Amino acid sequence: MLHIHFTAEDMTRVRFTPRPSPVPELHAALLMLGAPHEGLLFGRWRGRLLRTLPGAAEPLAELVPGGAAPHFLDVLGGTREEGFALIRSARPEFVRSELERVYAGQGPVPPWIRALHHGDAAAWGTLDRAQRAAYETVLAPVWPLLQDLHRAEFTRYALTAAEQGLAAALVAVAPGSRLRDGVWEWPTAPAAREVPEVGEALAAGEAREVPEIREIRLDGRGLVLLPTFHWRGGPLVQDLPDRPVVLTYPAGGGIPPTPESRESRGARGEAGGLSTALGRTRTEVLRALTEPRTTTGLARHTGISNATASGHAAALRAAGLIATTRTGRSVHHEQTPLGALLLAGAG
Repeated sequence: MLHIHFTAEDMTRVRFTPRPSPVPELHAALLMLGAPHEGLLFGRWRGRLLRTLPGAAEPLAELVPGGAAPHFLDVLGGTREEGFALIRSARPEFVRSELERVYAGQGPVPPWIRALHHGDAAAWGTLDRAQRAAYETVLAPVWPLLQDLHRAEFTRYALTAAEQGLAAALVAVAPGSRLRDGVWEWPTAPAAREVPEVGEALAAGEAREVPEIREIRLDGRGLVLLPTFHWRGGPLVQDLPDRPVVLTYPAGGGIPPTPESRESRGARGEAGGLSTALGRTRTEVLRALTEPRTTTGLARHTGISNATASGHAAALRAAGLIATTRTGRSVHHEQTPLGALLLAGAG
């Protein structure tokens, strides 16, 4: 079980990542490569990736001797390049201390790891090539789909928080969890695990279990929510000093994302995508507000009643997707930049 302790300040510092983060998603995918208990849904996916993962990715396994991984790999970043750059920018003393921690009592240290410990540029190049090779094989083919899935998850969270409050939005992230007395209690099973690191699955087969009950105290640092569409186990936690705690949680339909053709992605976008998250009518209302409209004009444009248009507009406004202005007796609604961004991404 996982207990996350909030202060009053932390309740104002909960944020949901607006877009997927490639490095944590890559870590989660690599972790799933070594999860034999998911053979039914992930077996074919795992077999395909293990056959196609290039040799250039093999050094990743040497970063996780004994199932432990260095924390300098714990980064976010909105793009692959940004995430890799954050890893490369880690303080040299932090890199050294983390390599020493994970290799303590683990026997011989590979030469390139020794060189990385000394800050050798060639060793950093080895790590960079390994991560890029893994990314191109594992994530690049499904990245457009992951962006769509993340956008839908973000929208569901925003609407739940706007309509029902933060507590309801948090509980919706983890069905069966509850927020009481400032503590977010996750279900007993599956157990929380440490954050997966690049190559951990290749080396250890599975992330090590954390204690049966893990207590996370935010202490004013805030909480970042990041959905992952590969990992199917318990929550994955980045809890480093002087940083917001990052909670990566399993989302999506429970099956691994698979590459889509341009045609099938377009068809899916028409039938689902944003409409799945908002509902078809509410999505039509949002689309109609590319220009300011009154409630009556909105109802006429979308073919719904004034009361229904007003209700959908209120929900979209609470989620920050539209803005409403009043001039005298006239009320006009229009998209906010966030609403326009969601529609642009949905195609």
